[in-house]
Amino acid sequence: MPAKVAALQVRGRFLTVLALRIDTDRADGPFYAQLDEQFRKTPQFFSGAPVVLDFANVPGLDDPDRIRELVDNLRRRELRVFGVQNAPGFDEAALQTLGLIPVNTGRDAPLPRETTPAPAAAAAPRPAENKVIRSPVRSGQMVVAEHGDLTVIGSVASGAELVAAGNIHVYGSLRGRAIAGCHGNESAHIFCQDLNAELVAIAGLYQTSESLEDAARQRCTHIYLEDEKLRMEVIA
Repeated sequence: MPAKVAALQVRGRFLTVLALRIDTDRADGPFYAQLDEQFRKTPQFFSGAPVVLDFANVPGLDDPDRIRELVDNLRRRELRVFGVQNAPGFDEAALQTLGLIPVNTGRDAPLPRETTPAPAAAAAPRPAENKVIRSPVRSGQMVVAEHGDLTVIGSVASGAELVAAGNIHVYGSLRGRAIAGCHGNESAHIFCQDLNAELVAIAGLYQTSESLEDAARQRCTHIYLEDEKLRMEVIA
């Protein structure tokens, strides 16, 4: 008898998702004017990226009609909105009619209802799984270190993407995207010998090529978070 071939496979997939935080309960003309200006400045950043709406700062914005209008306006701007976060009062059935799902971030996951009976029964922390790439990263490549640091011994081309739970080290020119602290680690750092990146981000805070500090461009640079802002320190 011929061997049976599985008709499907279930695999995990790491995706870079943008969170659009809504800071006003009035999504009106000024709101869309600011959004359109952001698109004009950084069109490549939003192109094709999946988007989650973050309502942490506007917990009262839970009217389905207002949310529908917001989502329709964003999708007309070709934003691929698929979910919401920090919206505990939203009715899931109403969200489904809008083609949205609730998305829980790692920080917002509920604590378990039952504690372990003794410390000895607690699971050991997962060891870091650092990754070292000993060649240049070409345009279109995506390299992920989901549980540790990522080191590239070579350059990172425009259109390439580095993602790490911990720090990112690039011993060469960084022209693509570098996303450190991807699970929310605000103590993560980015180091590179030549900063000319399309985007750098730590724990969700980012700057694009248009907003990089001029003093750090094409210099050996250390990037870190301080007071909820990205700082860039020229090393040499």
